Amino acid sequence: MNKLIGNAVVGQSGGPTSAINATLVGVIQGVMKTDEGKECIKTLYGMKHGIEGLLSEDLISLKEIFEDEKNLTTLKHTPAAALGSCRKKLPDLESGIDTYEKILEIFKKYDIRYFFYIGGNDSMDTVAKLSRFMASRNYEMRILGIPKTIDNDLVATDHTPGYGTAAKFIATTIQEVIRDCAVYRIPAVTIVEIMGRNAGWLAAAADVGKYVGAASPDATYFPERDFDMDSFYADVEAALAKHPNVVIAVSEGIKFADGRYVGEGQQSGAVDVFGHKYLSGAAKVLENAVKEKFGCKVRSIELSLPQRCAAHLGSKTDLDESVELGQAAVVAAAEGANGEMMLYRRVSSNPYKCEFAHSDVSSIANEVKALSDEFINDTANGITKECAEYILPLIEGEAYPEYKNGIPSFFIF
Repeated sequence: MNKLIGNAVVGQSGGPTSAINATLVGVIQGVMKTDEGKECIKTLYGMKHGIEGLLSEDLISLKEIFEDEKNLTTLKHTPAAALGSCRKKLPDLESGIDTYEKILEIFKKYDIRYFFYIGGNDSMDTVAKLSRFMASRNYEMRILGIPKTIDNDLVATDHTPGYGTAAKFIATTIQEVIRDCAVYRIPAVTIVEIMGRNAGWLAAAADVGKYVGAASPDATYFPERDFDMDSFYADVEAALAKHPNVVIAVSEGIKFADGRYVGEGQQSGAVDVFGHKYLSGAAKVLENAVKEKFGCKVRSIELSLPQRCAAHLGSKTDLDESVELGQAAVVAAAEGANGEMMLYRRVSSNPYKCEFAHSDVSSIANEVKALSDEFINDTANGITKECAEYILPLIEGEAYPEYKNGIPSFFIF
């Protein structure tokens, strides 16, 4: 592959995480510190608010800002997307040619030859479309997607940056909720709703405690299995017979056998630009159902945004790997990778080891990796030991932000 000399642009897209900035740190370090990055990339631009910022030429030069190593360290531990994010869906190539021609003009204007996009499934769709268009115009570029999603639902990769920290927050919070609920003798049911539209990876993290001698919910439910009210009632009744304080974990995306989301009745029916329904409300529906069925005290809790922004509970494994993946993306692009997504390949779980690789993004975009069948128990209300062995290495180690006056210090552009 011929050496390609030019400038680079990096952006963040989709729902933020506590590790997406760590990946940005990796890209910056890859450009500034690796031999490949220093040799091929002259200037690294950051696009504000993803592809929207590119289209409006809202670009900032990153090298000068991060010559100070302290800024990189602070950014690594900063939650959310520091460059700003977006949920813009690029049009199909056939119907939106003007948009792509405008992007090409901007690339030429700034001599951009490297495009790094840190995001989830919908962001990989953008990477795939841009790759096809630039190839059709014979404009030599290296366009790479770098995964990001707490949902852990991207295919091809063992896991995604951001999942480990979100899973650590969920596993920890569940322990705290169970302890809180255990102080009274009054029969009560607490239902905790966890993110996860079509995949139960996050909900699975709530259940890892039982495999390391800690507490665990009385039942955990996943989108991969049809949700049945009678089975749910039976699980609640059996748990109440054992102890008065029952804790249930549910994914926001649990569905009935007919395909309806359990929480669908709580929502407006509105969808985002990618056609995804806005979800939440499953726990509230089940709260009302338990109250009517059993007449006991019952509450519902949505873990909501803290799942993806709780930097105070960062997984060291997650943040360190995220930085390394960003660095690897720069090296891969300089060596010729194009139209691909970076990914993790697990070598072993004990001891834990992963390698970095990349694969054709067109076979990854718009696909969903479901929680594996062997990771869900036979009664469809908890995880297996194999699932715990998969998750536990990803939440290992603590990565605390710097605190000042008792408050974490974060990087803001």
